[in-house]
Amino acid sequence: MKKIVFYIALCLLAYSCGELVPNPDDNPENITRENTNTENTSKKVNDFAIVIHGGAGTILKKNMTDEKEAEYKAKLEEAIRTGYTILKNGGSSLDAVEKTINILENSPLFNAGKGAVFTNAETNELDASIMDGKTLNAGASAGTKTVKNPINLARAIMEKSPHVMMAGEGAETFAEEQNLELVSPDYFKTENRLKTLKRVIKKEQENTLENKSAFYDADIKDSKFGTVGCVALDKNGNLAAGTSTGGMTNKRYGRVGDVPIIGAGNYANNATCAVSGTGWGEFFIRATVAHDISALMEYKGLSLKAAAKEVIQKKVPNLGGNGGIIAVDKNGNMVMDFNTAGMYRASMNDKGELIVKIYSK
Repeated sequence: MKKIVFYIALCLLAYSCGELVPNPDDNPENITRENTNTENTSKKVNDFAIVIHGGAGTILKKNMTDEKEAEYKAKLEEAIRTGYTILKNGGSSLDAVEKTINILENSPLFNAGKGAVFTNAETNELDASIMDGKTLNAGASAGTKTVKNPINLARAIMEKSPHVMMAGEGAETFAEEQNLELVSPDYFKTENRLKTLKRVIKKEQENTLENKSAFYDADIKDSKFGTVGCVALDKNGNLAAGTSTGGMTNKRYGRVGDVPIIGAGNYANNATCAVSGTGWGEFFIRATVAHDISALMEYKGLSLKAAAKEVIQKKVPNLGGNGGIIAVDKNGNMVMDFNTAGMYRASMNDKGELIVKIYSK
């Protein structure tokens, strides 16, 4: 009997001790978070902002005439002022992104829309994507040949279909159903782009099989980037990102790059930032460039500038790729970062201050 009483008392004592000594992990006050993102909790530096790019690559002053440089800068300014006006008047970041990219898509200067590069089969296949940072909804199209403005198709897919991505003939059928402007494939054919294709093919044929990898490194890596993109923050605090491209010169076999891949070449999240990329698509896909910048901000507490630098100056080059990004965070901080010789780019803040640049300095 004494043994039973002793056992019961021992159990009661153990139970009461467990109640009196709480688990420190149960106390919310004892939970700490490392690397708090101070930039995300700081005051806004801009109530609204917009950034654009027209591609990155070997863009050197010595290879550019004064007339051509002025032409590029004028088109970049026209495009960004279009989006800026929308934002200034209280319009949405999605509208600003779409309308800005339309200007760039309609220009033969850039590898998107009218200026799309040629595939190996001498066709033009276009990709685009857009993302809403408020809802994380997104739309993308790949491999279209008759949609005049692929960014419009991407937005229609986002808002008027249950899907995120459509490709090829199916995407074109949907575009027709949505009454988007369709054109003959010949609309995209420009003499300058065709000459570039023939030059690339000739170089490829002149190189032996052993030297082809070196050829791709020198030619594709340095001269193929003309993708266009736009990121914006509107007065309601909503972020959006859009990207449009003709892809890679001499691409084969239905190749699709990073642009329509959400998280690779395009991403927007109101909690962090909006990002649009331009670069060697295969590496931007492998590095999930756009989302990785957002993730570094959200999970590691990096600022937008630090996160972009980590991905563009370290992660992508370490894989063997190159290119650049534009980005804006929820506080209106803007970044234009690249690891190539140049990137067509422009930005405007809520004060109307305009920056237009081409070269690295």
